[in-house]
Amino acid sequence: MQNFLLTLAYDGTNYCGFQVQPNGRSVAQTFQDGLEAVLGCRPDIKGCSRTDAGVHALGFMLNFHADTRIPVEKLPLALNQHLPPDIRVLAARVVPEDFHARYAAHTKTYLYRIHNSPIDSPFDEKYYTRVPRRLDTAKMNTAARRFVGKHDFLALCAAGSSAAAHGDTVRTITACGVERKGDEVEITVTADGYLYNMVRILAGTLCEVGAGRMQPEAIPGILASRDRHKAGPTLPAKGLFLKSVEYD
Repeated sequence: MQNFLLTLAYDGTNYCGFQVQPNGRSVAQTFQDGLEAVLGCRPDIKGCSRTDAGVHALGFMLNFHADTRIPVEKLPLALNQHLPPDIRVLAARVVPEDFHARYAAHTKTYLYRIHNSPIDSPFDEKYYTRVPRRLDTAKMNTAARRFVGKHDFLALCAAGSSAAAHGDTVRTITACGVERKGDEVEITVTADGYLYNMVRILAGTLCEVGAGRMQPEAIPGILASRDRHKAGPTLPAKGLFLKSVEYD
């Protein structure tokens, strides 16, 4: 038995999230179907995160234990033959026996994409949120820096969070920035962990700053308040991507 670590990219549009759920088809279930077709068995898989319905991934990590004669370098091609085109295995490698894709993660980086234009793109409307009013990305960057550090992020947590119910709402953001590329505005956040809808609420708060409805100086007060109502709106899932996972 070897412990395989795989890197996946997927379009989350047609899925109820990564984790297996009773209310719809998940990325995990679909991946395991492909895994069973290749290996002849259905090993338990450990994902690095539980992405929500509609959220995409550029570098999702998962691991599983299996006994196979397929060389690790050929495993991605073998699996991709049995996966739908909206899920791709990008890479595979063997890791230590006790490695766990979620618990071994040091930080995770998310990307939120905004199309800052009154007109939609005919090509990738499924992969961004459109904000018609011109956003001030300089002010957004100033606000983004106020999120960096170890804070109680309850104000950026949606209702129904199990972490919030247990009072576990302190996280550390190590990097947060905003970059404009023409009509595209990209918000990138790196942290040691996230609360329910935290990045989508953070992105919504930065958009309020960019639109002039909130000042960057308000961010510390919002965090200190621990009041969800003081932060910005929760932006749609379709603009969110799990970009990468970093391990020690």
